Amino acid sequence: MSDDRFRFEFDAPVLRSGSGAAADLGAELAEHGFERALVVCGSTVGRTPAVVDPVESGLGDRLVGVFAETTPEKRLATAYDGLAAARRNDADVLVSLGGGSSLDVAKVVSLLSADDRDPETVGRELAETGTISPPSEPLLPVVAVPTTLAGAEISNGAGVTASPASGLVADPANGGVSDPRLMPAAVVYDSRLFATTPNRVLAASAMNGFDKGIEALYARNRTPVTDATAARGLELLASGLRRLGTEQVDDVVLDPVVEGTMLVQYGVSRPDGTMLSILHAFGHGLTRTYDVQQGAAHGVVAPHVLRYVFDEVDGRRDRLADALGVGDASDPAAAVVERVAAVRDALSLPTRLRDVDGPEPDEFEAVAEAVVSDSFVANAPPGLDPTVADVVEVLREAY
Repeated sequence: MSDDRFRFEFDAPVLRSGSGAAADLGAELAEHGFERALVVCGSTVGRTPAVVDPVESGLGDRLVGVFAETTPEKRLATAYDGLAAARRNDADVLVSLGGGSSLDVAKVVSLLSADDRDPETVGRELAETGTISPPSEPLLPVVAVPTTLAGAEISNGAGVTASPASGLVADPANGGVSDPRLMPAAVVYDSRLFATTPNRVLAASAMNGFDKGIEALYARNRTPVTDATAARGLELLASGLRRLGTEQVDDVVLDPVVEGTMLVQYGVSRPDGTMLSILHAFGHGLTRTYDVQQGAAHGVVAPHVLRYVFDEVDGRRDRLADALGVGDASDPAAAVVERVAAVRDALSLPTRLRDVDGPEPDEFEAVAEAVVSDSFVANAPPGLDPTVADVVEVLREAY
């Protein structure tokens, strides 16, 4: 920031956290006046008793149904199916259970709940504009119960796709929706539920969440408030994620990781925009066209993107080094890159672009064009103005 002026508008959800916190779901819904909850999750979660049983038990007589049909593709057609389930069960709240894709579908259901247009019109808008305009009427509220560490739950946005097979679009379409009313009313973090997630899924999602803390510290629209939460979150994650990758996953290992994930995303998604920056722009460029998983993409490119950032601008390297526990290093930029790579390696994530389902070198320019045109680049560290050639070089180094 060029001076000490800032504005921080953030309507945070209620946050509940702790081992066994799912038991408090009914009490939390009662605090909000919600009486009829539809659980929204994927089919795997829906048939995994260790995950769904504590949530159903916690909701008690407020549970009216389970919609276990979400997929990683976050399809618009799935959201319409979820909306039909919500109306059929007369739900007054959606309880998203699982990873970011289930939460995104729940948010799109929320948006559609007040949209009186026919589905084909909505699909056409998504195809033409990359988004769905929010209606003015009140939306069906969402309560989030995450089981992965990507840090997507304290957010007012969601991704959505549509395929011609759905009958809603003529060609494949993808995009996102955003509205302050899509911020969950509450988020319940239960480390016992995180422990049920397969290690490889947990590890990949953790890298995505970890990078949110890094971006929050150097984003152009950072604030002292988010500096504090991101720095503390990174401190917890820098050590906690290395333990997560090398030790038995249990409550003791997960508690600081869950706390860190909660903190790094606090204030990142606000009514005036997001603090996600160039790392997430790279993630979008790699995952919107290719099958590489978001966390794996972040793991591959993060050290290379950070090295590029530090070669071009300061990037708040000293602040990042302090947060990551390497503040006494003679070369803080190199120490930050090394620490980020160490976290990635401890999580056993891929280290080279050639080892994931991503682009080949002859496709790098097209990916680079998508990266530099991504809206998140607007939040790049002050002074950084990436070009297609810059991004291609980073991709080559990561390959």
